[in-house]
Amino acid sequence: MSTQFTLSGELRKLVEARLEQTLKGIEDTLNKIVETQEVPLKELQENLKSLEESFNLLFQKWNLEILYTLFLKTPVGFGELKRILSVNSRTLSDKLKMLTKHRYIERNVDAGPPLRVEYSLTAKGKNIVLLALPLLYYSSSA
Repeated sequence: MSTQFTLSGELRKLVEARLEQTLKGIEDTLNKIVETQEVPLKELQENLKSLEESFNLLFQKWNLEILYTLFLKTPVGFGELKRILSVNSRTLSDKLKMLTKHRYIERNVDAGPPLRVEYSLTAKGKNIVLLALPLLYYSSSA
């Protein structure tokens, strides 16, 4: 998915305002948690390790492309995903298995005939896509 995602000036301002509002809400929530609760260092380290594992999984080659494709067009069959992403079958199969295992996507089999396998986002997968958007947006903006 090498296509550059661009927004019109008006839509860009709206997106930036919403992102700013969301980030402020997250910051306020975290500050409130820190003020009202003592979080032991070990628990904080465990939470950070869990986040690191999630980031490592999501930012492996093809994973975000697969998730965003399923976000924009769902459900999608294996062959169509392969065609859209221009990825080889083995790589796509491995990535889909991993994303299914971590419950970001679900695999639905229609016994047919003909046999058809389709993939769609789970609620967790949709939320991850929506949460990753600000990261991608801010990392690509000057």
